[in-house]
Amino acid sequence: MQLIDGKATAAAIKAEIAEEVRQIVAAGGKQPHLAAVLVGHDGGSETYVKNKVLACEQCGFKSSLIRFEDDVTEERLLECVHVLNDDPDVDGFIVQLPLPKHINEQRIIEAIDYRKDVDGFHPINVGRMAIGLPCFISATPLGILTLLRRYGIQTSGKKCVILGRSNIVGKPMAQLMMQKQYGDATVTVCHSHSANLKGECLEADIIIAAIGRPDFVTADMVKPGAVVIDVGTTRVPDASRKSGYRLNGDVKFDEVADKCSFITPVPGGVGPMTICSLMKNTLSAGKKEYYK
Repeated sequence: MQLIDGKATAAAIKAEIAEEVRQIVAAGGKQPHLAAVLVGHDGGSETYVKNKVLACEQCGFKSSLIRFEDDVTEERLLECVHVLNDDPDVDGFIVQLPLPKHINEQRIIEAIDYRKDVDGFHPINVGRMAIGLPCFISATPLGILTLLRRYGIQTSGKKCVILGRSNIVGKPMAQLMMQKQYGDATVTVCHSHSANLKGECLEADIIIAAIGRPDFVTADMVKPGAVVIDVGTTRVPDASRKSGYRLNGDVKFDEVADKCSFITPVPGGVGPMTICSLMKNTLSAGKKEYYK
């Protein structure tokens, strides 16, 4: 079993990005600028945005954080989006999800200029990704693809089972893994209503678990030599931790790891790669790689 170290991989990629930014700026080019909009004080979102700001520093980017309280109106948030759309200094920006229930998330996502949508959630980017055109790919699926490539894990012709069908991970991951230029795999998407879910997993060469249920994938669901990618990051109470909780993956790591050829830990696997992929998208936005 080989542990896939997302933390070390992300650090290496951020160093590569920082060197490229240094060269761009030295040649008289523009420093990439990522802005983040944060609504409310959700603990997970706060941590995630803080890590994004830190990653911007490591990559040599300029970063901006715009904060609103939970009671911000949808109209006020849309105004902020339009200001960022029109700001020539901002190359890319994100509106941190989830948003309060009184705000229509899809309306906010669709208001973002797709050329600055470094989260890859806008329907134009989602559509372009689905048919294999250049675009911003949502950060977690892009991070997973990057890990598979960096570790030399063969995906072409392999059977890949994806647990979960969210717009953020499950659906885009399935699209990418089936496309010839990315995964070139045979893909099955399973979810809470799938019949014979265990049987599907036992046939999988690669399992990507993004179902949001701690310890859902157990040893009796994994065939020997499989590659297991754990996207789960559920906060579970843990009195022994200073924070009072720990992050728990969708995979029961202690019993599954011994059966795998490769496996990602939680934390330190997919999580660091998500933020790293956001940095890659921001660099692409600054270079106008996909959209002029």
